[in-house]
Amino acid sequence: MTIPTHTLTRTSDSRILPRVGRWEIDSEHTSAEFVARHLMVTKVRGVFGAVTGYIDVAENPEESQVEIVIEAASISTGSEDRDVHIKSEDFFDVEVYPEIRFVSTAVQPSGGSWKLTGDLTIKDVTKPIILDFEFHGITDDPWGNSKAMFSASTAVMREEWGLNWNVALDSGGVLVSKKIVIEIEVQASLAS
Repeated sequence: MTIPTHTLTRTSDSRILPRVGRWEIDSEHTSAEFVARHLMVTKVRGVFGAVTGYIDVAENPEESQVEIVIEAASISTGSEDRDVHIKSEDFFDVEVYPEIRFVSTAVQPSGGSWKLTGDLTIKDVTKPIILDFEFHGITDDPWGNSKAMFSASTAVMREEWGLNWNVALDSGGVLVSKKIVIEIEVQASLAS
């Protein structure tokens, strides 16, 4: 990957980061996903198609800010019936709670990557989470626009946000796992 040096900054401990400033999330090239277990074994992946927000890179990287807004109704799991159920009152209740929001509260170096602490709000319930956060570099697209790439992931217990619906299985366990893995892939452009 070719990294245009005018779009980078180096921290005091030699970490490479995007240039200081606001990097706006490119919603067409960004995904927020969750992974749940179905019947205790199969992974089911849900992808949100409408993700917006920004990453404010500060002179001191630990003062940087991130905000991500997800349109809850943009969920797709590959099954129309399942999508309707996930949008219902049993899960996201998208008619009443149209947005899922993450707002950072702290950024800390962790090995070669970062820990991004923040508040995750789902259905008006806000709980702190910690994301493993990585900067993957910058490249120019074919039109000369610099794009920064980031990824973040964590695991949460969905019941903490009131996502309690489930069915007990005769063989033991439940239909939908309580533990959910969250994965976010971001492309961002430096705001003008």
